[in-house]
Amino acid sequence: MWVYEKKLQYPVRVSQCNPMLAKFLIEQYGGADGELAAALRYLNQRYSIPDSVVGLLTDIGTEELAHLEMIATMVYKLTKDATPEQMKEAGLGAHYADHDKALFYHNAAGVPFTATYIQAKGDPITDLYEDIAAEEKARATYQWIINMSDDPDLNDGLRFLREREIIHSQRFREAVEILKEERDRKKIF
Repeated sequence: MWVYEKKLQYPVRVSQCNPMLAKFLIEQYGGADGELAAALRYLNQRYSIPDSVVGLLTDIGTEELAHLEMIATMVYKLTKDATPEQMKEAGLGAHYADHDKALFYHNAAGVPFTATYIQAKGDPITDLYEDIAAEEKARATYQWIINMSDDPDLNDGLRFLREREIIHSQRFREAVEILKEERDRKKIF
């Protein structure tokens, strides 16, 4: 199904060690509106979506996995040189005690990832509206992280991710219109 090219979708650069920024960014790794939840949501929903838009969910779900890889790289680079004291000062002491600097799927508050983040109603239009909301929430979260960041290199990658959320939202909106048109089309038997 996939061809894996061994490079990130967009370059990830970080100016300096910053565990506090990593703490905020981990929201997009294991949070309710993060990249893992989005990828799993879309790749799951594609099984109950009409053929006219199924490819969209596959494409965007796959791209979300690439975004997850970018977030993992960002968090790794922000914490790789951090001391245990810096991790503790950044509010990552519990994370460090449980996982050292290894990535773990949890949100910025340390709440572990849960399958309840993944929505699937089975009604294609309902699911697509859920997807639009998810993309808009992720876009907002990226903007808030950018607002808190003073790292221009990291912000470049975050702006890329924020813009992709906007594109995904637009594509899901287009899919809703396609399905509404199909639903409202006269059927002759």
